[in-house]
Amino acid sequence: MSLRILIADDNPDTTLTLGLLLGEDGHLVRSLNSDAGVVDSVQEFQPDVCILDIEMPSQSGYAIAGELRRIYGPLRPLMIAISGKWYRPLDQLLARGCGFDHFLEKPAEPRQLLQILADVQRRRAEAAA
Repeated sequence: MSLRILIADDNPDTTLTLGLLLGEDGHLVRSLNSDAGVVDSVQEFQPDVCILDIEMPSQSGYAIAGELRRIYGPLRPLMIAISGKWYRPLDQLLARGCGFDHFLEKPAEPRQLLQILADVQRRRAEAAA
């Protein structure tokens, strides 16, 4: 069962690399290279998972996660924070408080990300059975 995954990161190398990795794993991926339009893209694309960079130009991943949590509540997509700068324990605690389910440090370890997604797929399959 493939997942719909939205990636938002202002670093094009990150969105390209993650997009290729996840596409090769069979997922449908949409990438944004800015924070603009993330909320609208979630509404239109209806992703199962959002991977959001913490530090983006005008709106942080923390703010976007909080907004998605406010709008969608328990029906929000699974949210994964990713950061190359903000990864201390306090940053990770803040991410959890904003609504992130997981936190990955850049560069993200592919096996770790794929394991998170496999867990999401397994839970969906169990719920559908």
